[in-house]
Amino acid sequence: MAGHSKWANIKHRKGAQDAKRAKIFTRLIRELTISARQGGGDPESNPRLRAAHASARANNMPNDTIEKAIKRGTGEIDGLVIEEVSYEGYGPGGVAVYVECATDNKNRTTAEVRHVFSKYSGNLGANGCVSYIFDRKGLIQLDGGRVDLDTVMEAAIEAGAEDVEEEDGIISVTTAMTDLHAVSEALRGAGLPVTEAELAMIPNTYIKVEAGEALTLMKLITHMDDLDDVTRVSANFDIDEAVMAEIEEKL
Repeated sequence: MAGHSKWANIKHRKGAQDAKRAKIFTRLIRELTISARQGGGDPESNPRLRAAHASARANNMPNDTIEKAIKRGTGEIDGLVIEEVSYEGYGPGGVAVYVECATDNKNRTTAEVRHVFSKYSGNLGANGCVSYIFDRKGLIQLDGGRVDLDTVMEAAIEAGAEDVEEEDGIISVTTAMTDLHAVSEALRGAGLPVTEAELAMIPNTYIKVEAGEALTLMKLITHMDDLDDVTRVSANFDIDEAVMAEIEEKL
């Protein structure tokens, strides 16, 4: 099973737990703030902010919270200076791991990321060591229990999507980075149940991970994703469905 799709589905099922800890809101707020600081506070002229805004809406974030996060980014109101930083390394089986963070203390974040790599038989590498393996794409998720794959595929292709796949009741639509907003809005406009729309790092090649290393790899990824400063974890792994089913029970 391709890593970006399976990991997206695991995160979807973890969503209720993350929401209880208010973690998902923290991540969305940081993404809104950084996007606004880098490209301005108008979603219409800032594709990354449009994606962050759409994801915030999909997760039922209050409009007031969204507006405050954007204003912090544009400097209209005071707040912590959040820095965007990424880390690259390798997990068990030589899997490439790309970690994106938003932090107010880079030294703390670097130490935490390095610790997780080391704890689960991975290692933190130099900038550029794995980034070439990933492409920045738009990733849209829909509730497969409320709509069938053919309906989504027809609407997505007409809107300009690149790929559509279904796994464990979740339909994933991949788009070019610049088309994320247009495709997600087209799907919403068609009345389809979009649950999340975000920019993601999608691998352009995959490494097959065997059962002996798969559990350690998934522990690395899940624990990395649980770090407060981490906004997104991407990895180029491929794991058999039967092995993944056993792993999920142990995570």
